[in-house]
Amino acid sequence: MVYAVRSFPLSSEHAKFLIYAQDKETQEKWQVAVKLSLKPTLTEESVKESAEVEEIVFPRQFSKHSGHLQRQKRDWVIPPINLPENSRGPFPQELVRIRSDRDKNLSLRYSVTGPGADQPPTGIFIINPISGQLSVTKPLDREQIARFHLRAHAVDINGNQVENPIDIVINVIDMNDNRPEFLHQVWNGTVPEGSKPGTYVMTVTAIDADDPNALNGMLRYRIVSQAPSTPSPNMFTINNETGDIITVAAGLDREKVQQYTLIIQATDMEGNPTYGLSNTATAVITVTDVNDNPPEFTAMTFYGEVPENRVDIIVANLTVTDKDQPHTPAWNAVYRISGGDPTGRFAIQTDPNSNDGLVTVVKPIDFETNRMFVLTVAAENQVPLAKGIQHPPQSTATVSVTVIDVNENPYFAPNPKIIRQEEGLHAGTMLTTFTAQDPDRYMQQNIRYTKLSDPANWLKIDPVNGQITTIAVLDRESPNVKNNIYNATFLASDNGIPPMSGTGTLQIYLLDINDNAPQVLPQEAETCETPDPNSINITALDYDIDPNAGPFAFDLPLSPVTIKRNWTITRLNGDFAQLNLKIKFLEAGIYEVPIIITDSGNPPKSNISILRVKVCQCDSNGDCTDVDRIVGAGLGTGAIIAILLCIIILLILVLMFVVWMKRRDKERQAKQLLIDPEDDVRDNILKYDEEGGGEEDQDYDLSQLQQPDTVEPDAIKPVGIRRMDERPIHAEPQYPVRSAAPHPGDIGDFINEGLKAADNDPTAPPYDSLLVFDYEGSGSTAGSLSSLNSSSSGGEQDYDYLNDWGPRFKKLADMYGGGDD
Repeated sequence: MVYAVRSFPLSSEHAKFLIYAQDKETQEKWQVAVKLSLKPTLTEESVKESAEVEEIVFPRQFSKHSGHLQRQKRDWVIPPINLPENSRGPFPQELVRIRSDRDKNLSLRYSVTGPGADQPPTGIFIINPISGQLSVTKPLDREQIARFHLRAHAVDINGNQVENPIDIVINVIDMNDNRPEFLHQVWNGTVPEGSKPGTYVMTVTAIDADDPNALNGMLRYRIVSQAPSTPSPNMFTINNETGDIITVAAGLDREKVQQYTLIIQATDMEGNPTYGLSNTATAVITVTDVNDNPPEFTAMTFYGEVPENRVDIIVANLTVTDKDQPHTPAWNAVYRISGGDPTGRFAIQTDPNSNDGLVTVVKPIDFETNRMFVLTVAAENQVPLAKGIQHPPQSTATVSVTVIDVNENPYFAPNPKIIRQEEGLHAGTMLTTFTAQDPDRYMQQNIRYTKLSDPANWLKIDPVNGQITTIAVLDRESPNVKNNIYNATFLASDNGIPPMSGTGTLQIYLLDINDNAPQVLPQEAETCETPDPNSINITALDYDIDPNAGPFAFDLPLSPVTIKRNWTITRLNGDFAQLNLKIKFLEAGIYEVPIIITDSGNPPKSNISILRVKVCQCDSNGDCTDVDRIVGAGLGTGAIIAILLCIIILLILVLMFVVWMKRRDKERQAKQLLIDPEDDVRDNILKYDEEGGGEEDQDYDLSQLQQPDTVEPDAIKPVGIRRMDERPIHAEPQYPVRSAAPHPGDIGDFINEGLKAADNDPTAPPYDSLLVFDYEGSGSTAGSLSSLNSSSSGGEQDYDYLNDWGPRFKKLADMYGGGDD
């Protein structure tokens, strides 16, 4: 397309010029001559001629050299029809005329088919069925459909095809009706600071809906503006064809300019500013940080202080400045101690928020050893400096740390302190001096001592000089002594501000002396009535240790003479001995055999220990067969009587307690022995469930203490009312019953008769029964009611029934039974 750039006069002569074209890939060149001439004045005929459209005939006529015309049917291709887009009309606009040379003889009808005609989008192209005139009905848009492919048909009035269909191709000629459009309105890119010229930054891309193979779609890029314009207004350039942005100047410094904004313009028509259409977009270029600035301390010397013996506290706060981007490896500082701390008592941690260095104490410091530290510290970034940076890679400073003296705990040395001492040391003996030292050499302080732990309360300590004295006899065999060592703890306190204290342990290793006599072990044993088939093995128990313990000597005493007459002892070795019967038979029972045991101490210590031996009847294996009988036989008559008396006394005390509780609330009733049962106050008391002498009272029938005539017969006595010591198996004896209207004399007779019946009752126990003596008043004229002290002699009793009570009462049966002995 050739356009006139400006208005110019054209002479009658022809104006000529050349147009050159070159293929970019093959570099092939062409040229064409263009001749401009004035248009002649148009007449009506010329207008008609120019308005005539091209006529397409199928099939065409071909002329031969012979001069004869000959028709030839064949398929052929019609050149495409070029139709500019966005035509202004008028519409319908005629394109071509379709004609068949057979229309001279026949009446034909013409039609077109295909997209744009009878297929979507329909109605764009129409044809006159009579004349075959093909027309377009509206403007075309190449960006929607760039080419239409139609087929023309010719048929007779009967619809019979008279010609083969021909193809008609309509090309929509592109017009520059679309502006370039960027894929993004804002493009973001980055470039490291300090980049050299020619460094690639980013690529921007625009597209044009027009034909990319024509000038309408050929785009060119350029940078319209740059903001800011420092240090150079042209820091970047762009490839006008590809859209690549690169740096063209040095001096990118993030610390000065962190971001550049470029306005990029894309123009079609190969960037022709007059005929080309253009559009703009924004390119935002961020200058990224590199480590081109080392950290720098804000002061040459920092100061701090720390109390002694304190750890994990902040001593000093080191501050630095760094111009690089915060919270990046190029900005983060790393601190280290390069001098002044040979023992590693300090450490420096980096605060991630402020980038400050926090000097902390990791090992306790003693004021008496070091009063001040001067540390040399260095700071550098996490990543090394960029190449070519002339600044020193790190910054250094000094830290002056002052140690503050504080009151420290006194300490015992050595701790624990061990001393050796014989046991048995008397009270008041000075053992040792246990003192503490005060680490505060520069403080004038006094130390006082107190006892903190003394399990056996054997020791005391002087509060001023720390002398430890005994206040009791030291005993190695005490349960507070473990493995011969007695531990006592003492406290040392100073008078500082605040006062401090420390503890120390005194360990007394107690040496054994022969202060414990040996004892027989075990203390009880069993053997048969005959020397065979078994014997008793014994050993000695001595709380002392070697050499004050075994070997032991075993012997029997001379007195009583029955010991050596009945028993013999044989030493087996230094710790064991054997006790055997010396006689052929010893009556079954329990015997106490004294044994003399002597240890090997210097001087030796002896002791008479009692071995309780149970002699029993044995089977062939040497095992006791009647252990219960032996135990019962071992109880003498005096022991049985003593047990019975204890039971009687206990019951009497219980009854006296119950009576005393009743009498406290029955003083009026005590004077009246006989009252009307309907007015008897004691019945009312029983209705209110008043308890007497405790839980033991609940096993007795308290109603028996009322008038004898109110006693219910045994046949109707409820279960559970009976006394626990009654014999429920045998029938109850029939004791006399009082008359309905007794008088004081009758009560005495009644009691005497009951006492006589009880004494003669073989089934009654040998102690009082509440069922017999069921009434007590303010006093008794009958005297003692005990069956043991009654006038009846025990000899009148029949004790043969004791043989039926088991082996425990066999001795009583032998003593009081009906035998001759």
